[in-house]
Parts: sequence; C-alpha cells; structure tokens
Amino acid sequence: MRDSIARALLWVLRLLLPARGKRRAVPAAPVTAPTSRAAWSRPWQGPSAEDARAIFHAEETRSLTPEQRERWWAAAFSEIGVDYDFPTMNITGARSARQGVAA
Repeated sequence: MRDSIARALLWVLRLLLPARGKRRAVPAAPVTAPTSRAAWSRPWQGPSAEDARAIFHAEETRSLTPEQRERWWAAAFSEIGVDYDFPTMNITGARSARQGVAA
C-alpha cells in the first residue's frame, strides 16, 4: 500500500514540478504580442531648413538688439510649433536675487 501511495505522489509531483537535469524538455518559445506602432517611433519632426533659414534671416530682425532678436526668433518658432530656448538669456540676476531670500 505504501508503494502505491508513494508512486502516486511521485507521479503527481512530476506533473506539477518542472523537470531538472540535462534531459529536461526545452520550454516552448514565448509568444510575443504584435507591437503597435507608437507615435514616437517616427523621427522627430522639426522645422525644415527653409523655414529655419527664413526665420533667422528675416529682414525685421536686422534693426533689433540681440535680446529682441532672440525673442523674435522664439516667437517665430513657436508659431510653427517648435520650442526654441534662449541660449543667451541672462537669468543670473534672477538666480542671485532668489538666493538671498531665506525660506
């Protein structure tokens, strides 16, 4: 009786537990779901060279100061939906004023 119980228990354990050793069965390859094409998979859409050239060489900017010209360029780029940061923007004055304030 004990042998039949032990055999039944081993049979159940072999079904439930994974095989070990060199000769175990190789698991099937996982099935991957098809990937959907995301909006970010396309290259970044920026302004064309002609658009950028027209903005940077506009006649209206020739009489402006460098700071005004920079702001005009930022406004022109924002009209076509492109963010243009101010690389020459002077914000050190604002930073030094904030450092003196105790929080």
